[in-house]
Amino acid sequence: MIKNYDVSTTFFDEMFTTKESPHTHYQPLYENISKLDKKVVESRYQLAQQNFLRQGITFTVYNNTEGTERTMPFDPLPRIISKEEWAFVEKGLQQRVLALNAFLEDIYTEQNILNEGVIPRDLVVTSPHFYHQVYGIKVPAKNHIFLAGIDLIRDHEGNYLVLEDNIRNPSGLSYVFQNRFVMRKLFPDLFNNYSIESLENQLHEMHAALKYITPNKKENPTIVLLTPGVYNSAYYDHSFLAKEMGIELVEARDLVVNNQVVYMKTTKGLKKVDVIYRRIDDDFLDPLVFREDSLIGVPGLIDAYRAGNVSIANGVGNGVADDKATYAYVPDMIRFYLNEDPILKNVETYQLSKQEDYEYALNNLDQLVFKERNSSGGYNMLIGPQATEDEKRLYRQKIKENPSAFIAQPTISLSQSPTFTDEGIQGRHVDLRAFVVLNEIPHVVPGGLTRVALQKGSLVVNSSQGGGGKDTWILD
Repeated sequence: MIKNYDVSTTFFDEMFTTKESPHTHYQPLYENISKLDKKVVESRYQLAQQNFLRQGITFTVYNNTEGTERTMPFDPLPRIISKEEWAFVEKGLQQRVLALNAFLEDIYTEQNILNEGVIPRDLVVTSPHFYHQVYGIKVPAKNHIFLAGIDLIRDHEGNYLVLEDNIRNPSGLSYVFQNRFVMRKLFPDLFNNYSIESLENQLHEMHAALKYITPNKKENPTIVLLTPGVYNSAYYDHSFLAKEMGIELVEARDLVVNNQVVYMKTTKGLKKVDVIYRRIDDDFLDPLVFREDSLIGVPGLIDAYRAGNVSIANGVGNGVADDKATYAYVPDMIRFYLNEDPILKNVETYQLSKQEDYEYALNNLDQLVFKERNSSGGYNMLIGPQATEDEKRLYRQKIKENPSAFIAQPTISLSQSPTFTDEGIQGRHVDLRAFVVLNEIPHVVPGGLTRVALQKGSLVVNSSQGGGGKDTWILD
């Protein structure tokens, strides 16, 4: 299956240096997959998909105005990262999350970084995710980021770059565990000659981080996960994490606020809630403060939050820090708050609110990737080299109407990884969503979710756009 694999000279290959010459840490895997029979792999692959379907591991893929539920596509060929390589990435992730958390604490209190002109004030206060409604709230332990999902890519030389920060409601952590479970069950032979970091204690780390932000350090806090409900595209993620952490999975109708205290309805009456791991967007959290038409929010929740009677993870208003325009200033945050040089670099970013960047971007629209500041999940993007003339014409018009709503970046040829396809094993582009849990110190989940663009030549790896996932091994 691998004899026709094409090792590109254009982008970094995760497995190979040259054809039939794998990186040292991939050598045992290469020898194993060289012996695999295509029919056996296809049979096991179908079993994996059936396993996902039985457990309800699905994701909504939107195509124009149509939405369809489908199983999370799974690729059985793992991505392997050496211990030394991961140690570098881990330090960079810890540094980045500490700086982002410090930024959020600052921006909703004293705003020192704005007062000193490190970040333009207009950029922050005009962000659609900067919420004046929570300004001045004393967040327990000053912890705004319980869980971060940092998207990493590799350039043509193999250097890790941060593509995006996700610190509102990062999804996909449950798939990390399920991918490992399926690999162990259906492809145990691929683990031969490998010792890899375990995922066993990661959910304990998450529970400890939630307990850490309990108001007034209560000994046995009641912790719940607030979900929009079964029709949400990431509902499996919600239910899995709640079950595995041993916390209650609740919807808005299960909660009530009395005298600035949040209670959960139980068969024995009302029970005080101390920590809410929310998987609902800010705008829908509390109809008394944000959107009045929200049916999935809890009236009075923000009042209880401001009174210090409940913690909300991740913090309300976090979106101002992972705004695609704010992203360009994260290296400045690291220098400002930590007095350190950034370990992980950003992708070069053009702010179209700046005249010079605006003119350059429009003149080079064919070569750049454009993103809308307020979008996520791979939506409302334009990949210049792959776009049609009509798509470019329409996008150019949108930019001209509101330049400050967009950023542009060079087209990075994402690294490729061997992927099982109908035509055998072929290279497909991948990124890595790394998960960081912030307790007293940041803890990085070993590996994370490698997302793979299943369509040949595609650079869009998002699950919501049809991408799949791989198990990610960190060598021990």
